[in-house]
Amino acid sequence: MAHLVKDAARGFLRALQGRLAPHDVQLGHWTFLRVLWERDGLTQRELTMEAGVMEPTTFAALRAMEKLGYVSLEQRPDNRKNLFVYLTPLGKSLKSVLIPLAEEVNAIALDGLSAADVATARRALMVMINNLAQDAGATVESGTERSHKVSAK
Repeated sequence: MAHLVKDAARGFLRALQGRLAPHDVQLGHWTFLRVLWERDGLTQRELTMEAGVMEPTTFAALRAMEKLGYVSLEQRPDNRKNLFVYLTPLGKSLKSVLIPLAEEVNAIALDGLSAADVATARRALMVMINNLAQDAGATVESGTERSHKVSAK
């Protein structure tokens, strides 16, 4: 199952990357833009957590996005510790251009699947994601690797 999900994810990312490139948006910036379109004005740390990446990745991406004019990075006089990230008008305007490209990729990927198949796949993936998140949490809490019985199914 894992290799199928990984291959599907690679296909999605490759298709999206090809559509983002003509708009001078790197695939790595896409994740940050998506988060900021929903919640602008996050701290760099909050954005890192929302995006699910490491701090150095966020820092490098934000510097590049700032140079491209997509975001502005600000420290507040009352809070010099945190770096706040805001979309610029250009960064905000990319949403109406890029979201349809992502929707196009989704439509291509789902072509030939019934609505019921899509709903089942979505439900199954959400259960898997939740199961794995719970397992990771349990493993972190116990501080040890957990062994799992392999069923003969």
